[in-house]
Amino acid sequence: MLEFQRRLEEASQLNNLQTMFNVTTIPKDNQMRTILDNVPPEKLYPVFSDFFELLQRGNHLNDYLFLEDGYIIPIDGTQYFRSESVNCPSCLVKKHRNGTTSYSHQAIGAAVVHPDKPQVFPLAPEPIKNTDGTKKQDCEINAGKRILQRIRTDHPNLKIVITADDLYSQKPFVELLKKLKMSFILVAKPTDHTILFEQVLQKDEQDEADVIEWKDKKGLTHRYEWINGLRLNGGTSPPEINFLEYSIIKDQDKITYTNSWVTDIEVNADNVNKLVKAGRAKWKIENENFNTLKNQGYHAEHNFGHGEKNLSFNFFIIILIAFSMHQIIELMDPLFKKARAKFSARKEFWNQLRCMIRIIIFRNWESLLQFIISPSTGIRAP
Repeated sequence: MLEFQRRLEEASQLNNLQTMFNVTTIPKDNQMRTILDNVPPEKLYPVFSDFFELLQRGNHLNDYLFLEDGYIIPIDGTQYFRSESVNCPSCLVKKHRNGTTSYSHQAIGAAVVHPDKPQVFPLAPEPIKNTDGTKKQDCEINAGKRILQRIRTDHPNLKIVITADDLYSQKPFVELLKKLKMSFILVAKPTDHTILFEQVLQKDEQDEADVIEWKDKKGLTHRYEWINGLRLNGGTSPPEINFLEYSIIKDQDKITYTNSWVTDIEVNADNVNKLVKAGRAKWKIENENFNTLKNQGYHAEHNFGHGEKNLSFNFFIIILIAFSMHQIIELMDPLFKKARAKFSARKEFWNQLRCMIRIIIFRNWESLLQFIISPSTGIRAP
């Protein structure tokens, strides 16, 4: 893009970085990478808090309150770079059985989501560092603890419900959540929680579990089972949790979906459906967030520059900031919504924007969107 902007500047002494974003000088690629490589990621984190406060002040997050006036925040790990040759001192290193070595960068992401709404609002990510341990699980758990503490520091009074996969439904993580005054709905699988499911089986046999079933218009049976006041594990002073399980059953006996969670929220007939929806909303950070960043035009897995210190992670943060801005604009800006509606796929929308700013100089961002909506009446820079 910079090369196209240089050509436009040579021809007309103007470019879109200048007219649309007030960038007076186009930096050289290497200079930009050198500067970003030395910037501590923590310097970029406040942008996410600023975005969140902007949404709160405008009451745009009121509709995202879901459980007892709390916000659902899934956390999950993602890999955004992998190579068997390119590496830096910050890379995670994994030696494989076939003798090869791979290098990667990974991070923990968090976002405010709602089960019924398309936009998600990312919070600042946390890198999974190569100094955290020798196993990926240990690294991810440690990064998960760090991101929880930072979320609470940035939002000390926010009512939060953390959702996460089975990796996190362990005693140390649950105890940290309680210490930080965060509620939780964490996946708990039978293979990893033997003692918990022994208690569930015992309650089932004693007919002490609560169960609700209903059948939808397609003939599928939705089954909710819950038990309050169980032990998470069999160790010393195990945390007390509440258990819930949800299954979709076809033809009376064929289970097409099942999942189970542990939570600190007392489960009852009035809230079990909402708790399940909140637990299942964890997929939104994978699909609406990570998948969009990697496959819908943001190119998060592309190696824009690896650097020696922070470059790779800083590029990931900047991409996430761009995505966050677009989510806010998509929620709040009528002109953007109208332009976006012209394209069925998000990726094609970004391709069209890229194409236009490469060949035409626009007066401002609004002029670009007007041109996308109606090329015959779009306003260009003089």
